[in-house]
Amino acid sequence: MKTDEPLERACPRVSVVLGHVDDIGEIAQATIPFERVSTTTYPNRRGIPNVMMEEGMARRKRAVLELAHPNAAGIDIGSASHFVAVPTDRDDEPVREFKSFTEDLGALADWLRRCDVDTVAMESTGVYWIPLFELLESRGFTVYLVNARHVKNVSGRKSDVLDCQWLQQLMSYGLLSGAFRPKDEICALRAVSRQRDMLLSYQARHVQHMQKALAQMNVQLANVISDIVGDTGQKIVRAIIAGERDGRVLAKMKNVRIRASEADIEKSLRGNWRPEHLFALGQAMTLFDAYGEQLAACDQQLEVMLAALQQDDVGEPGKAKRRSRARNAPKFDVRAYLFGMCGVDLTRINGIDTTTALKVISEVGPDMSRFKSAKHFASWLGLCPGTKISGGKVLSGASKRTANRAAQALRLAAAALRSSQSSLGAYFRRLCARLDRAKAITATAHKLARLIYTMLTKGTEYTDQGQDYYEERYRQRVMHHLAKRAEKLGLQLTPIPQAA
Repeated sequence: MKTDEPLERACPRVSVVLGHVDDIGEIAQATIPFERVSTTTYPNRRGIPNVMMEEGMARRKRAVLELAHPNAAGIDIGSASHFVAVPTDRDDEPVREFKSFTEDLGALADWLRRCDVDTVAMESTGVYWIPLFELLESRGFTVYLVNARHVKNVSGRKSDVLDCQWLQQLMSYGLLSGAFRPKDEICALRAVSRQRDMLLSYQARHVQHMQKALAQMNVQLANVISDIVGDTGQKIVRAIIAGERDGRVLAKMKNVRIRASEADIEKSLRGNWRPEHLFALGQAMTLFDAYGEQLAACDQQLEVMLAALQQDDVGEPGKAKRRSRARNAPKFDVRAYLFGMCGVDLTRINGIDTTTALKVISEVGPDMSRFKSAKHFASWLGLCPGTKISGGKVLSGASKRTANRAAQALRLAAAALRSSQSSLGAYFRRLCARLDRAKAITATAHKLARLIYTMLTKGTEYTDQGQDYYEERYRQRVMHHLAKRAEKLGLQLTPIPQAA
């Protein structure tokens, strides 16, 4: 029935987005029209009248930005100097340049205080932002560390002065997201942990130098021993450096767990023993030992810092799972310290050992209150699917590329589940069969991140249900969906009786 009266239908409201600061729960008070009139690219196909569309577009045009941080300043970070911009009504010279010396940084903070600034936005440029960031935080300013990719200026207008003004303007309207930065004590723990990782990488380089020197002398020890820095390899290489050349004497140093026979080891140790290569071998071993001493010092410092972060009355961790001890793991009881720090045992999760748990906690800390939910935590790690959509079509669902160290540790833990007889291991193998290996590793790391978030926020322990439980649940889900699909087609599934 046709009628001249307009169709009465509630006009969709234009919602206000409260921008969360990089998925960490801080709210930027900016009134920004967010929702489209419809979730589809073609509203007319869903029966939405043109009057509704016009009213919705009119509301979007009438919406204006409101100042969320009227006392905001923007700082363009440089190695030698910093450019600072404040609101134009606060000073006759609203843009100033300050050198990067400590005295000048103090003058910068004093000037911001005189201009009644309480919020500061700065780009994360190298490591040059760290001294200024720490100084401003100690002075009571609210500092936002901004990803430079998110604050690109207008094309063709690029200079230090314009950059700091652009940062100040965006921060005033609450359009910038601050990067996650843990508490000071966690930052200190993270610095020492990263220092330890750097020393390990340097030490590994000298292991390669030892292998190269042996190969140049045609000493094929690596073909009969898997690791030349193991017990057997170290004894033989150090004896060679000390002057021993008899293959029989060197072969008798093998450990009982070495599968190669003494005859094979003796045969592999016949080389030309050129002095220049022996010199390089000795130098590499000396540097290897030097980095080993520094790693021991790092372990002592980590133990002291973890002891200072222990909570009161958290009890004792339960019995640990039987796992082989990683050679590069710290030489103290990391699991007990992490339990006293977090209140839960993260190593109960399959695939996560003490090294992985230490890496995640040193990067994030045990306090997850900065992340609104497990989804926000996974987004910060860069493990959640992407949402690249244009014209109503999903262009890509790939996760964003990131250098997050905690995410890298979780990916390594996920790859280690390949042969695990647990529910997580079964989940990983099922994804490998359906997707490629890289996507399966990312998806499993995503699940590990959600488990860690749940344990740290809820204080609950993880209990593995086992591979058989997971396979049975997966079979039930498949059967349920098959039955529903058959019902839509007018069919009925009948199970085949098993043979006796």
